[in-house]
Amino acid sequence: MATTQSDPQERTARELLTQGRPLFLGVDGEGAAHYWDSYEFAVGVVAAGGDAEKVELAATPFETLAEWCEYTRGERGWDAGPHVGGSLVGDLVRGVEA
Repeated sequence: MATTQSDPQERTARELLTQGRPLFLGVDGEGAAHYWDSYEFAVGVVAAGGDAEKVELAATPFETLAEWCEYTRGERGWDAGPHVGGSLVGDLVRGVEA
């Protein structure tokens, strides 16, 4: 049976960020899920234990989401993701090829 229930990390991100359904970016090497809020231009980082923080890119040395993702790759690595960039068509092609 399919479910539309979000996982605890996603629920926390929804409470933390303005955007009703923030974009899931991926899970870093420490198990924290990253979510993108395009309204606030911010990333919500939610640890597996529930601790969460909102990082507004304007308060960092990073100007783009791609720079944030590269920073995270260097600091923590990515276990899953990041799911950023490309185009809808590219995403569909990769989905069909998988």
